[in-house]
Amino acid sequence: MSYLPSTVFVTGASAGFGAAIARRFAESGSRVVVTARRLDKLSALAEEFNGLVLPRELDVRDREAVVDLAANLPAEFADVDLLVNNAGLAKGLGPAQEANLDEWDQMVDTNCKGLIYATRALLPGMVERGRGHVINLGSIAATYPYPGGNVYGATKAFVHQFSLNLRSDLHGTGVRVTCIEPGMCGGTEFSTVRFDGDQARVDSLYAGADPLTAADIAESVHWSATLPPHMNINTIELMPVSQSSAALQIHRR
Repeated sequence: MSYLPSTVFVTGASAGFGAAIARRFAESGSRVVVTARRLDKLSALAEEFNGLVLPRELDVRDREAVVDLAANLPAEFADVDLLVNNAGLAKGLGPAQEANLDEWDQMVDTNCKGLIYATRALLPGMVERGRGHVINLGSIAATYPYPGGNVYGATKAFVHQFSLNLRSDLHGTGVRVTCIEPGMCGGTEFSTVRFDGDQARVDSLYAGADPLTAADIAESVHWSATLPPHMNINTIELMPVSQSSAALQIHRR
């Protein structure tokens, strides 16, 4: 028996995790609403799937735009039964005392506020229909602190706790919530954005590490969403075999 979601809504779908997640569900036969700021990349994705993928330009930081889009989807895409809150970013890796406040604002506005805007816009329909699933993309940075993680890690801790609290609020509604928390993942724009396009620094970070891939993350999302509806995966934490939690720092005189 298939438990494939009929209609999926993915934020940040122009590249990386979001594009891989959208492609995974479209290949399985789901209708997919793909959203991001770069409409050209979304349109290219939509062309791969005849009528199954609906591209829409969206900045999740714009609350009115999120609400308007959710309320005005075409009828065949309107009954969203899986929301994948993927849009997010990290900026900078310096210590807090040297951080750029604009970059901190951008992370909070995207990783936290954008996620709650999309959730609040689509959740009432799921509750009304008595089915649905919210999958949030978190990070192991929510659990394991590291130098320079400061606000990025804090935003992902928000995603983790918000996901758990959603589960509590949605008790008895039939709507599921999952938080996917990856470790090191290569082949995406994540580190390129974080390091302001310093490709040499990006390449050195992943050299020889055999990191996770966007396809790995898409598979974990797809697996969580296609389990029987009485099963809820609360949290998935995944790392490449090459990565593990580090020892605590010790400063010595």
